[in-house]
Parts: sequence; structure tokens; C-alpha cells
Amino acid sequence: MSNMQAILEKIFSQRELNAIYDLGPFLRELFSFPGLKRAGALLLAIFEIFPMLLFGTPRTPVGPRLDLTGYHAVFEDNFDADTLDTAKWEYRGTGTRSGGFMHPDQVRTEGGKLILTAEYLEGGAFGPGWYSGMLRTAEEFTYGYYEMTCVCSKGGGFWSAWWLNAQGMASAEASKGGVGGAEIDIFEAFCYKDKVGKDAVSLNVHVGGYGDGLQSLHLGSWRGKDIYTQYNTYGLLWTETEYIFYINGVEAVRTAFKDGVSRAPEYGIISLELPDAEALNEQPGFSTQFVVDSVRILQKD
Repeated sequence: MSNMQAILEKIFSQRELNAIYDLGPFLRELFSFPGLKRAGALLLAIFEIFPMLLFGTPRTPVGPRLDLTGYHAVFEDNFDADTLDTAKWEYRGTGTRSGGFMHPDQVRTEGGKLILTAEYLEGGAFGPGWYSGMLRTAEEFTYGYYEMTCVCSKGGGFWSAWWLNAQGMASAEASKGGVGGAEIDIFEAFCYKDKVGKDAVSLNVHVGGYGDGLQSLHLGSWRGKDIYTQYNTYGLLWTETEYIFYINGVEAVRTAFKDGVSRAPEYGIISLELPDAEALNEQPGFSTQFVVDSVRILQKD
């Protein structure tokens, strides 16, 4: 670690540091733009990066567009079947959770969509309470591109998420600073109460297991387009050197946190997350849905 980096880390939060570190690549790319695009990008920097430094406001992705030349699909589901394809997916987390229950009945396919529903059920399989659903890919994968097109759920403290996880997150020893396995949140959508950033998603990487060794990097909040009413596409390009996050085909941010990218097989997870019991703020009768149009995973030829 350089002396300058050490000084910056004493002064700024990780969120602020992310923005500062982004300025160098951003400015280099800025001066490669033609005139009008350069002016637009500069205005974006003024109105987004600096408010983000000061107030934590979300940012709009402005990086390079996604290029999948040399990649091919190894997993794809457009949910056209009448029932969930259990050769591709497994139910995950069934049973009691903080705030309620996860159950397969909350997951269905309909009209070419995967629908996860969160709602209060008096006669639920585990008794009265809040119910939601979660899936994982039956297979595990390594380096590649992971993508979902979806409409996010809204309200009640629940949130939609598309993320990767690995057996290596069982402990700090297994995770090895992320090299042995990491949780990679391709997106989490829980900002609907934020007046400024309601259409933003949160991007994160966690390593070190879920005990005392847990270390997390919040990569900021990034804007989509009317994410609770329209379909947006969220992707992660996981290479041998870094994680690159995309929103609607445009790069948002990249990282190799912490001791390097995961080299372990990871599985994809689709979840409509339950909040803690005390965070539930809707009454019985409320429900919300996470609607997924497609999921695909690509790897190099």
C-alpha cells in the first residue's frame, strides 16, 4: 500500500474511496471521447461523482459497453416451460428465516417469466407469517459472464437480488480472502424508499465466510431505468483478474477485492429477500413480486 493510499483510507470512507479511485480511469476515458460526448461525460462527472463523494448519491454507469466476443452460452433459461426446470434450478433456503419463511410455493413460472412472490399467509406451510422464495443454479461455474433481465420487487422491506456464492464462504479459512470463494452481489434492489436513488441497485462483494472473518466491499449504488416497473439487465463479467459489473450492457464498476477474485466454483442465486422481522412495514394483505425474464451464463470459447 502506498503512503498516499494509506492517507486516503484514513480520511475517506470506502464509498468515497471508490469514487476517488474511479476518477483516474474516468478522466482518461473522458479525454478519448469526441467533443460532444466529452462535454456530456464531463457534466455527468460534475453532477454525479462529486455529489456521490459528498452525499453518497447513486451514479449512472458510463464505462465501456459489454463485449462478449469469444463467449458462448453454457446456461440459459427463458422460463418458457409451464413449470420450473429442476434440472437447471434447485430451491434454496426452504424453512424458517429471520422475518419469515422461504418456500417453493412462492416460486412459479408463468407467461415466459419466473415469478417470486413475497406475501403474508395465514395458512402457510410453516404456519402464519411472511413467505418468499429463493432458487440457486443446480450447477456451479467459474469465470464467465452472468446475466439477468428482470423487474425488481418493491415495498415491505423485501428486496430482489441476483448473486453468486460458493462453498468457500463457509469460513474465513475456506474463503482465503476471496480466492477460495466469495459472495458476489451482481445486484440488490432495496433503494425504493430513497427519494434520490430509488431506481438504484447496490453492488457488493463479501469474503471471509459469514463469521468474524467476514469482510465486505460496497461498490456503490448505481442507477437503472425505472427498475420497479421496467425490465433492466444486470451482469457480471468474472475474469481471472477482476469482477466487472454491468447495468444494461454498460460497465458500472470493477474490483478484485480482496486477495484476488474467486477461483472456486460458484452457483447463481435468485432471491426475494426477507427483511428482519422488525423491519417489516406492511400489513397482512401486502404482496410484492420479483419478475425474471431470463438468466444466462456465458464462458469463453
